[in-house]
Amino acid sequence: MISAGDFRNGVTIEIEGNVCQIVEFQHVKPGKGAAFVRTKYKNIITGAVLEKSFRPTEKFPQARIDRVDMSYLYNDGDLYNFMNTETYDQVALTKEQVGDSLKFVKENEVVKVCSWNGNVYAIEPPLFVELEVIETEPGFAGNTAQGATKPATVETGAQVMVPLFVNQGDKLKIDTRTGEYLSRV
Repeated sequence: MISAGDFRNGVTIEIEGNVCQIVEFQHVKPGKGAAFVRTKYKNIITGAVLEKSFRPTEKFPQARIDRVDMSYLYNDGDLYNFMNTETYDQVALTKEQVGDSLKFVKENEVVKVCSWNGNVYAIEPPLFVELEVIETEPGFAGNTAQGATKPATVETGAQVMVPLFVNQGDKLKIDTRTGEYLSRV
């Protein structure tokens, strides 16, 4: 159990049956009246951000989040199949559970599958991936003053904005958090 007086950013707790992560907190001691903790927290399942005040003595159970390394195997229409890298157990997740988190992930890459009480709520791809450009317009040197970009389609089907010097067949390093081009490999 964690009391509201011990809140820290990033702590995951259960509030009213929902798993939440503390985004911001502030201990407030008004001149008159009792102290309280003003808290902004994010519901991990729905993504909703809420603000609420708690007494410093209120206690909340700490949420147990399981992060398991799993290998992305394949997609067979509506289901995405993963395999636990330690136990070799396989699990199939729906498109709603996966969302767009596999936008930059190729088959056989390792991702983290996050679950709470056995329910998968998120998939965390690797922070950086190397993907090959399968389609882009040819760039022309010298036709820009600075930093022009063009769209490119990578082997997973995702679109990335790249500099003009990137050509079809080049391997790129991409940040999966922002979807930005980082460098050629």
